[in-house]
Amino acid sequence: MREILHIQGGQCGNQIGAKFWEVICDEHGIDPTGRYQGGAPGGGLQLERINVYYNEASCGRFVPRAVLMDLEPGTMDSVRAGPYGQIFRPDNFVFGQSGAGNNWAKGHYTEGA
Repeated sequence: MREILHIQGGQCGNQIGAKFWEVICDEHGIDPTGRYQGGAPGGGLQLERINVYYNEASCGRFVPRAVLMDLEPGTMDSVRAGPYGQIFRPDNFVFGQSGAGNNWAKGHYTEGA
């Protein structure tokens, strides 16, 4: 069985990634709290392939195998406040305190170097 680690970087990557996880959760029958709800025809296949994107926590919740990173915490706060923000573990988020102000060169040569 293959396992995928999803890496999201920067504002754009994290915004796209947030939508990605909404779709993947819906396809696998995972609710916003990380619990399996199923309900789709062929639900056995949902559980059979769930370990591709998720780890199952000891409490029965499914946690995305993902790393979310950015130079500033604003985007991370938006992801956490979003509809599926609570499915991530706190240590999935890696961020700095000063952003690059949407300036690639500043992020590449100073803040992100």
